[in-house]
Order: sequence, then C-alpha cells, then structure tokens
Amino acid sequence: MTSNTATLDYSDVRDKLQDRSIALVGLMGAGKTTVGRRLASLIGIPFSDSDQEIEEVSRMSIPELFESYGEPEFRALEARVVSRLVLEGPRVLGTGGGAYINAETRAHLKEHAVTLWLKADLDTLMMRVMKRSNRPLLKTGNPRATMKKLMEERYPIYGGADIVIQSREVKRDIIAAEAAEALRDYLGKGDKL
Repeated sequence: MTSNTATLDYSDVRDKLQDRSIALVGLMGAGKTTVGRRLASLIGIPFSDSDQEIEEVSRMSIPELFESYGEPEFRALEARVVSRLVLEGPRVLGTGGGAYINAETRAHLKEHAVTLWLKADLDTLMMRVMKRSNRPLLKTGNPRATMKKLMEERYPIYGGADIVIQSREVKRDIIAAEAAEALRDYLGKGDKL
C-alpha cells in the first residue's frame, strides 16, 4: 500500500453496500475497533462497537457483566445488541470476539452484513491484549495458553467470514485500506446483492 491510501475514494463501496453493514469479527486484540474506525472513515459510514454499546445499555463494564451474570447471559445480551446494530446499516460494526461464534448471530450477520475477519497470529494478539487488564476470558493462570485455545476453537468458525484480512504490526491505516480494497473486490463481484 502506498502512503496516500487514506486519500482514495471508497464511495463506490458505500454505494454497493446499500443498507448492509460491515461486521468485523476476530479475537480480542485483532484490531476490530481501531481498524474499524479507520475503515468507516475511509468508506464514509458510521462506526459502532458492540462492546461499547453493551456497556452503554447495561451501564456496566464487560468485566462487571461477566462477573455479575456470567458468560452465557453476556452472550445473550451481545447477540441482541449485534442483531440490532447490524440492521442500522450501513455501518462498520466491531463485534466482540465471541459474537460470531454464536450460530444465530453468525447467520444474522451473514444475511445483513459483509463479514470481515481480522486474523492475527498469537504473538500479535498477546502483545496487544496484555496492555490492558480488562479481558475477562484471559483472567487465567496462563493467558497465552487460553488465547491459543481460543484460536484453535474459533479460527475455524471465523474462517467462514466473507473476507479475511491479516492483522499485523503495521499502521492500522494500512490494514483499513487493505480491508476497503478487499470490500471493493468482494462487492464488485455482485455477491449477495
């Protein structure tokens, strides 16, 4: 990618989306929020983060929700929030790492959005997630082993996304521009429109 990718016009991507959203999926630390904001800016549509929306509607942080209600209740709330947000398209939607694992949520996203997996390797994910202590699933004796297990369980499911972009240690603007180009190619094929 050249340094002028931010000046490229992606209005054609916005137009081809019609009322569909772009749902970013992947593990915690993949860059769904930071890349998502930049991608939304490139395309000229709003960005929403499902975790942030969950915290606003529940008036609790994600760790507090996990602690108070457990993962199953959190996942049920997450499914409702993601389903609502994706229908408010077009928008770029950063989803929580477990959202796409839910079969109903996955089917809903497939129907109403273009799904884009930000795939990252274990070292990249660990470097990013260890900077913050608000990851309930990593509150274990061996966070790296936990992350590796999550990758083994979830990567085959994430692999069903419409588009896969490698998230790595480069400027997020580069990843966002790669995502915009991949969306342009995907939507240009007329698939599901």
